[in-house]
Amino acid sequence: MRLDETARGVFVIAPTPFTDTGALDEASTDRMVDGFLAAGASGLTILGIMGEAPKLDGAEALAFTARVLKRVAGRVPVIVGVSSPGFASMKALAAGAMDAGAAGVMIAPPAGLRGDDAVVGYIAQAAAVVGDAPYVLQDFPQATGTFMSVEMIRRMAEDPRLVMLKAEDWPGLDKLSALRRLTAEGRMRRISILGGNGGQFLPEELHRGADGIMTGYAFPEMLVQVCRLMAAGDRAAAHDAFDPHLPLIRTELQPGLGLAVRKYVLQRRGFIASAALRAPGPKLSAETQAEVEFLLERLGRGERG
Repeated sequence: MRLDETARGVFVIAPTPFTDTGALDEASTDRMVDGFLAAGASGLTILGIMGEAPKLDGAEALAFTARVLKRVAGRVPVIVGVSSPGFASMKALAAGAMDAGAAGVMIAPPAGLRGDDAVVGYIAQAAAVVGDAPYVLQDFPQATGTFMSVEMIRRMAEDPRLVMLKAEDWPGLDKLSALRRLTAEGRMRRISILGGNGGQFLPEELHRGADGIMTGYAFPEMLVQVCRLMAAGDRAAAHDAFDPHLPLIRTELQPGLGLAVRKYVLQRRGFIASAALRAPGPKLSAETQAEVEFLLERLGRGERG
């Protein structure tokens, strides 16, 4: 299964499960994959920013990738984040992931690039490094410090291997509309566009022409429901399903603490056995845990049965 421009739906960004001692947790990996698929995920993304990829060595990254792919067993496409400071490690992970059955890879520009040509040139080099793998371009300037304009993305989309944009600029709704307008006018090849940013603008992104969402919010079944309602033209019902989750989405998006919150909720729901992050990483205080528990109670959700 190879990723292409028709991809749509909810691509869940999976965390990397660890034991309390920091080892890869294979049993939790299997249970997590099963849970996300049961929730209706259209695909999975691993080793992204929220996957603690920099804390894994090359062998661990490939082992985790292989474990996820084995459990998925071809049921949905799996995207592997391969962004790296150096092209050698990017090439090795991309090759290993594709050989193991990944559907595509995700790359993002590094910090420090200046000027349109520098960014476009870097992505062209990275695309050459990953070979013939279909790739997702991650547009996340809040994390990378690198801004990509609509025109830059249009230029990069001339490469047929670029099949998806993960649109995480903020504010980014007008940018999304501008990209879809270029396609409607025949000035840009159509690619899949999935939103991000924790899912906080999911209904609006879908209304503007996004094909779905790529995020790791701990209630993916809600994201699936919203996508289905929007596809059916029931915008009001989609917002009704989405709005009660905004307080928890906001809590998950706290810089530096968000992944700890997300893993805590996934542990509470039974997707993973431990909420541990690999060092260096934060731990939730008792007060923060109590706040998250209050939000879960407000949602009427607890442990997944």
